[in-house]
Parts: sequence; C-alpha cells; structure tokens
Amino acid sequence: MKSNELLLDAFGRIRETVAATLEGAADEALIRRPAGTGNSIAWLIWHLSRVEDAQVASAAGLEQVWTSQGFVGGFDLPLAERDTGYGHSTGQVDAVKAPPELLLDYYDAVHRQTVDFLTTLGDEDFDRIVDTHWDPPVTLGVRLVSTIADCLQHVGQAAYAKGLDPAGR
Repeated sequence: MKSNELLLDAFGRIRETVAATLEGAADEALIRRPAGTGNSIAWLIWHLSRVEDAQVASAAGLEQVWTSQGFVGGFDLPLAERDTGYGHSTGQVDAVKAPPELLLDYYDAVHRQTVDFLTTLGDEDFDRIVDTHWDPPVTLGVRLVSTIADCLQHVGQAAYAKGLDPAGR
C-alpha cells in the first residue's frame, strides 16, 4: 500500500463517521451542548470540516472550499471568514447552527478536495516542509496525520454527543 492510499483510507473513515453521525439527527439535537457547556454536534462537524479544509488547502496551495464554493455565505455565521473554531467562546459555539444536509454538503466538498489532492501525491512528497513556524518544521506527512488525528477526535465527540440523546436523534 502506498502512503497516499493509507491516508485516503483514513480520511475516508472520517467521512463515513461524519455521515453516520449526521444521519437522522434532528436540528435540535445538532445544537444541544452536552452538560450545557460541551461542544454541539453542529459545531464539532463544522469545526472538523474547517480544520481539514484549512490545513489541506494550505498544504496543497489551494483556496479553501469554505470560500471557493460559497459555503461561507451558505452558513452565514457571525464569524470571521477564515475562522476555523480554534479558541471559540461559548457564544461562538452557540452561533454555529446548520441543518445536517448543509453540514454534510460542506464536509463532502472538503473531502473531495482532500481526495483530489491526495491522489496526486507520491511517497517523496510527504517530506516537503509545509510550515516553518514550528521547530522542527512541519512536513506534509506530519500535517496530514495531525489533521486526521484532530478530525477523528472531533467526529468521535460528535458521535458520542449524538448517542447521549435518549431518542438517538
């Protein structure tokens, strides 16, 4: 198996879990915050989509799907255009509201861009430095693995939050 095939599988698992988590989820379940202060399903799915979008687009030298495909206007959030959710206040978490179809449409568009990029890569590409703000500098391979780790954590949190609903919706 080639490295890009392994990464395609990992990103595919994120996509499968996003879709399964959103399937049958009612709008009110999407904005419910576990224990009143946890992150909502809508926020978690939006955030992980923004993370993958921002990280992969930057590494690939592409525009983010968020802006290039008009999702920023479709979500119409009271947030800065480049906001990905890092460091959000409770009010900002509450502001992220979207129906499951829009959340899945955005993630699917991000996933397609990720897949398109990954299919172009050979094993030698993963050593390319993509971020010099860290010591040691971050390679493409490390950036993609850290993006996968972050997105898997958040989609797992979203699936768990969905499971807290006694009706399962």
